[in-house]
Amino acid sequence: RITHTFVFCLKISHIISKLNKMQTFAHPGRRVFYLNLIIVSLLSLIVMAASTGEATSEAKVHIIYTEKPTDEEPKDYHLRTLSSALGSEEAAKDALIYSYKEAASGFSAKLTPEQVEEISKQPGVIQVVPSQTYQLHKPVGGGGFKLT
Repeated sequence: RITHTFVFCLKISHIISKLNKMQTFAHPGRRVFYLNLIIVSLLSLIVMAASTGEATSEAKVHIIYTEKPTDEEPKDYHLRTLSSALGSEEAAKDALIYSYKEAASGFSAKLTPEQVEEISKQPGVIQVVPSQTYQLHKPVGGGGFKLT
C-alpha cells in the first residue's frame, strides 16, 4: 500500500511539473488555485485509501454452519474448529459469540475477512455467512396498537 501511494505521489508531481509548463499556470493566481486543488484531491484520496484498508480487515459477526459433532460436545467442537482457523484456543474463545446446538449445528463468531477464508477451509464447516440484523418496520402515522 505504501508503494502504491509513493508511485501515485510521483505521478502527481510529474503532472504538476507538466502543468507548470502550460499556459494555464502562467498566472500566479491560477497556479495557487490549481495547486491547492491538487493537494486537496491527493489528501482526500489518501484518506479514502486508508479508511478502505481498515474496513477490509475489520472483524464482523458471521454464522458458521458445521456438521453435527458425534463424539464431543458441540461447543467443544466449535472451539476446536475455530482454534484451527485462528491459531489458538484463546483467540477462538475471544471470537466465539454463541454455539448453536438445537435447531442447527454451528456457531457465531467475530471474524475478519481473512479469518472467514481460513475457517471456510476447515473440515466439517459447511457454510460461513455474514450475520444480518433485520429492523421491524413501525407503522407510519396513527396506525398500530396503543397501550393504555
